[in-house]
Amino acid sequence: MNSNTLSAYNLTDITMPKHVAIIMDGNGRWAKKRLWNRVRGHKQGAKTVDEITTFCRAVGVEYLTLYAFSTENWNRPKKEVDALMNLLDEFLRDKRETLLKNSIRLNVIGSIERLPDFVRNRAEDLMKETANDYKMTLTLALSYGSREEIVSAVKTIAQKVESGEMSVHDIDDKVMNSSLYTSGMPDPDLVIRTSGEQRISNFLLWQIAYAEFYFTPVLWPDFGEAEMAKALHSFGNRTRRFGKTDEQLNEEK
Repeated sequence: MNSNTLSAYNLTDITMPKHVAIIMDGNGRWAKKRLWNRVRGHKQGAKTVDEITTFCRAVGVEYLTLYAFSTENWNRPKKEVDALMNLLDEFLRDKRETLLKNSIRLNVIGSIERLPDFVRNRAEDLMKETANDYKMTLTLALSYGSREEIVSAVKTIAQKVESGEMSVHDIDDKVMNSSLYTSGMPDPDLVIRTSGEQRISNFLLWQIAYAEFYFTPVLWPDFGEAEMAKALHSFGNRTRRFGKTDEQLNEEK
């Protein structure tokens, strides 16, 4: 944890979320405001990913999950999708040294079999290369849709019941969690969405049951360290009850 960064943004005395999930929204609108094409917005958004990832590592966030490309995004114009895949490939290539230097593990969740071979292969290689000696996990949700994830998990569990590997009475939260793409990861503590939209857009529907939400009008390309610090301050000033009363929480202290 970088104490200088914590001090610079007055984050030394707040409760830091262990897992932050971000719906990165607004690249296209950012570009449109400048009369540029959408691809330039995505390029600037990729720079923000780099900045926020490095910042989260510095302040002690252990898991950062970014909604980078949804299953619905495949319906965008082919030219834009192709550009996004090329940008993703560039990001994975260019940030290899940054991930290794900062002890950041790369993880990818979603229907990755739908990704172009050159992107999938680079992602898989980098996941293997960063799998050991890490202090933060950066998860990219690519070709991801939460409903699809839940359906896949249910099918996996049903197959185990059908084969006799487990009983229907064995099914509980733990079984469900272990069958999701995010198996082995803690649930998000904080979900951030940029650009002023206030919806979840099929992102981590099971996992965010008790997450805190932070919505900001700032477009993703403009969401730098200072904006991230505001979100962390907001989280740090909230009381998370998980169904309990304030009195119960005070007794547990």
